[in-house]
Amino acid sequence: MPEAVRRRRLGKRAFDIALSAVALIVLLPVFGVLALLVRLKLGSPVLFRQPRLGLGGREFMIMKFRTMADDRGPNGEPKPDEQRLSRFGRLMRETSLDELPELINVIRGEMSLVGPRPLHSYYRDRYSPDQFRRHETPPGITGWAQVRGRNAISWQKKFELDLWYVDHQSYWLDLKILGLTFWNLLNREGISQPGHATAEEFKGNAPQESDYRA
Repeated sequence: MPEAVRRRRLGKRAFDIALSAVALIVLLPVFGVLALLVRLKLGSPVLFRQPRLGLGGREFMIMKFRTMADDRGPNGEPKPDEQRLSRFGRLMRETSLDELPELINVIRGEMSLVGPRPLHSYYRDRYSPDQFRRHETPPGITGWAQVRGRNAISWQKKFELDLWYVDHQSYWLDLKILGLTFWNLLNREGISQPGHATAEEFKGNAPQESDYRA
């Protein structure tokens, strides 16, 4: 690994730990209130865990506050997202409050504050070699694709933006993305794709059925 890249990663890691630790302490009361609300409105478990791909394509379990009810059809399969996503869950997604537990993933070194969003582990075989380059940097709670359209843009555009970030990483770019993230949250932009309760599944070159939840 080039020395410049190693130093940038160490600096970014130190920044991630410092800011995430402060955020966890300051937001501890918010965590408590949200956990109680999720338990009362959606039941248990309060946290949603799902395998995602991180740096180098290594798998880890992402943590979020649950936003969907566990409603199932006669065959035992989960009902469509739009039927399980309550008004409360939609509000959690619109404000990104469901993402707060990912600060724990950052502290554990599985994620960064800024980077390409981690996608489900079964997408691994659907990427082109170029698309898989998005795993050359740790995944983030927010990223360049999130502030340039989030779920409202196509998968192709998301990957283009992810790869642009991989090739142009810098401290200043990360600060810009964090600032734009707060601005977009205030405006509630790009929360879902048109015609979808969350985001359309990435089919890649090997379409298959799934229960992916963004």
